[in-house]
Amino acid sequence: MKRDMGAPTAVVGTAVGTAVGTEPDLATLGALQGDFLAGIGTVDPGTPVPWCGRWRVRNLVVHLGRIHHWAAGQARRRQETPLGRGPFVLDTFYAQQAAELRDTLAALDPDAPAWTLDDSGVVRFWHRRQVHETLVHLWDLRTAGGLPLDVPPALWADTVDEVVTVMHPRQVRMGRTAPLPGRIALHAQDAGRSWRTHADDDAPAAPVVEVHGPARSLALLLWGRLDAADPTLAVTGDRAALTSALGARLTP
Repeated sequence: MKRDMGAPTAVVGTAVGTAVGTEPDLATLGALQGDFLAGIGTVDPGTPVPWCGRWRVRNLVVHLGRIHHWAAGQARRRQETPLGRGPFVLDTFYAQQAAELRDTLAALDPDAPAWTLDDSGVVRFWHRRQVHETLVHLWDLRTAGGLPLDVPPALWADTVDEVVTVMHPRQVRMGRTAPLPGRIALHAQDAGRSWRTHADDDAPAAPVVEVHGPARSLALLLWGRLDAADPTLAVTGDRAALTSALGARLTP
């Protein structure tokens, strides 16, 4: 995710059914950050991360560290202090920015005012946003290094929910992508959750394509890490509409 600001957006995607699990918290964030930090010493920094363009692992580590630093500033409603261009000692750099974010969020009332990417306007937004930022990039790091990642389906399901209800609506509102011409239904079979994406107001209410699969696969699909041909996903309906939607920058 790139650093950006803008006016809040209303939720226009919808979750269907009962939520599974609890809202991501600071303990979850700390655990994911700890796993990411441990991986820095395990995966060669020159390893390609092909689903992130020309990035190598070193770029991934610096990116996530910078995002943590930026998010800490957003939570405090202050512009962050520039970190410089580097080069950095990767594990030290990441550990410092991760600690800054955790300490900042722990010191603030979750309901205190904050600069956010939605209309909530409270610190709690950054608990969730940084959990999912870290989770997706932890998957990047471990997958680039050929390492497994075991995360509960409920957490991956909340990653899907964030894209549908926050990230994609924001992309549309900011003019980064056009409204989808038809709705996409997503079904996380291992988490008992379903969603329907927002579409153009003139689009039919019924989904034009449905995707079933594990919550993890759905989340990685929306974040551009998997494609619709992945064997863990079952797609019914208009595949061309799905391909078009996935190429339309549902996320930053």
